[in-house]
Amino acid sequence: MGESREYMTLPEENGSINIAEEVIAAIAVGAVRDVDGVSGMMSGMGGSVTDLMNKKNAQKGTRGVKIDMTGAALTLDVYLTVAYGHPIPEVAENAQKAVASSVEAMTGCPVGTVNIHVDGVTLA
Repeated sequence: MGESREYMTLPEENGSINIAEEVIAAIAVGAVRDVDGVSGMMSGMGGSVTDLMNKKNAQKGTRGVKIDMTGAALTLDVYLTVAYGHPIPEVAENAQKAVASSVEAMTGCPVGTVNIHVDGVTLA
């Protein structure tokens, strides 16, 4: 019954806004999905490749994203695979920018760092 969830709390004049870690991760996954050259996400723990278009995993939202909410700004670690033929540094930089801008725009939480971990290259 009682899940232990992590929340990012934004104090407001009339109260506070609490945003669950899963929501922030889902926003990051959605942003990465649109980056040209990203072919999938990894669990970050040596797990199997997760297809970004798989609705079941996309709804779960947290696969391939780790979030550190300590401190003034968020730190996100994103684990992904790159499609063969796409320049890895360019794909990683585009993913960093997409994640940071989407999370900041949708949550109002400042993003300090987005670390991209390329865990593989897909040939298909």
